[in-house]
Amino acid sequence: MYIKIKNNHIEFIKSANPYLISATIFAFVIGLYYSLFQSPPDYIQGDSMRIMYIHVPSAWFALMTYSILAGSCVLWFITRNPLFNVVARSIAQVGMVFTLMSLITGSIWGKPTWGVWWVWDARLTSMLILFFLYIAYIFLWQAISNKELASKISAALAIIGFINIPIIKFSVDWWNTLHQPASISKLSTPSIDVSMLIPLFIMTAACFLFLVTVSLIRFRLVLIENKMLRTSN
Repeated sequence: MYIKIKNNHIEFIKSANPYLISATIFAFVIGLYYSLFQSPPDYIQGDSMRIMYIHVPSAWFALMTYSILAGSCVLWFITRNPLFNVVARSIAQVGMVFTLMSLITGSIWGKPTWGVWWVWDARLTSMLILFFLYIAYIFLWQAISNKELASKISAALAIIGFINIPIIKFSVDWWNTLHQPASISKLSTPSIDVSMLIPLFIMTAACFLFLVTVSLIRFRLVLIENKMLRTSN
C-alpha cells in the first residue's frame, strides 16, 4: 500500500513549484488582459460573454480531470500499484475546484442570458452530479480509516461515476437543452471568431498550468503523508 520514493524526487517537485506558480500567474494575467480588454464584446450578449473565458476552460478541465481520476482508479484495480492512487488523490480536489468554478460562472453567465441563475438543464444537472462525485470521492478517502478499503470504495465510485462524463459531453445532442453545441469542436471551421479564440486558448493554457501546479503540490503532500504513515507503521 505504501510507495517507496526517494527524497530527491520529492525535493525536485518542491523546487519546480515556484516556476510553475510563476508561469501560472503570468498566464492568467495575460489571459485576463486579453479577455477583458482585447477581445470584442459579443454582438448579442455584450460584455457578459467575457465570463466564457473562465467558464469554458473550467468545464473542459473538470471533465478531463475526472477522466484522469477514473483512469487512475482503473489502473489501480488492474495493477494494485499505489502510485495510481496517489495520482487520483492528487487531482481530485483540483477537479472539484474546476467543477465548482464552472457551475458558479455558468450561473453568473446564465442570469443575463436566460434570465435565471439556475435551471435544471441536462448539462447543468449532470455537472452538479460531477461536483458531488468529486466530493464523495474526497470524503470517502478522509472518512474511512482503513486505507485499503478506502482505495477500493473510492475507486469503485470514481469508475462508476465516469458514466456521467459522456452524459455531460453529449447532453446538448441527446436532449433539448439551453446550452449550444460545441463552438470549436473543429479547429478548421470554428464557429467562434479568432479574436475570441486567442484569449480563450490563453486562459485554457493558464488553467492547464493551474492543474499541473496544484496537482504536483498535492502529489508531493500525499507522498509525504504516505512516507510518514509507512514510518509510523
